[in-house]
Amino acid sequence: MSELAREELSALAAIYCEPGGCELLAASETHGISFRIQITVKELLDTDVLLKLLFHLPVSYPSTVPDISVNSDQLTRAQCMDVKDKLLEQAKKHLSEPMVHDLILWIQQHLKDVIKQSATVCSEKTTLSKGTSAEDGIWMLLLHLDHMRAKAKYVKTVEKWASDLRLTGRLMFMGKIILILLQGDRSSIKDYLILQKTCKVDVDSSGKKCKEKMMSVLCETEVQSQHKRFQTFEVKEYSTLKELQKEFETAGLKTLFSEFVPPLLK
Repeated sequence: MSELAREELSALAAIYCEPGGCELLAASETHGISFRIQITVKELLDTDVLLKLLFHLPVSYPSTVPDISVNSDQLTRAQCMDVKDKLLEQAKKHLSEPMVHDLILWIQQHLKDVIKQSATVCSEKTTLSKGTSAEDGIWMLLLHLDHMRAKAKYVKTVEKWASDLRLTGRLMFMGKIILILLQGDRSSIKDYLILQKTCKVDVDSSGKKCKEKMMSVLCETEVQSQHKRFQTFEVKEYSTLKELQKEFETAGLKTLFSEFVPPLLK
């Protein structure tokens, strides 16, 4: 990670110093740095909007723009995507200089305008094509984990990431098989993968914190009409393969199960 990125993160931590204001998620010389900034934008549509902004600064930052994820319980999925797009537009104007604080200040000043514009565009899209899966952009991700040494901490971390990124699905345990099935925006799926690969979520054989190095992406695809949407994210344990299979079949994912799960038993 560059010295500029280190200095910028230090400054951000000092500015957003309240609990939960600035949280470092991962940092490495090869993958860059990931952190979350939480801010409240006041007096927007007569209510406060709590924005959770996840930034991933690659090693080439600030010569390249950061990856950004936007989440808020007060905004729709489409509005969060519009806020992200506007932030990336602004980021391109600040290339070669630290930009995160400027981006945060910009969205605090312009969020109301972005939301108004988003509502207009959303209305036009609905008129043109109503209720299509492709427009929603809902994707599905199936991951296989080899093991969890610090299971309680690992599970809690996965639950937090899913909540922050507004992802639904299942964390499934069946014997030695560990699967994570997620549904949500493609950008949120991508952000989850970044966190899963770069954060220290487990411990090694000596008890030292470590990153997940034995994760396999079994499937990443767009949710189809025959697939049922999970409404929540749940952690579930199954005593038999038949129980696990029923979970997949209930969600319309019989083919996904038969293609990827039985081979894990060999």
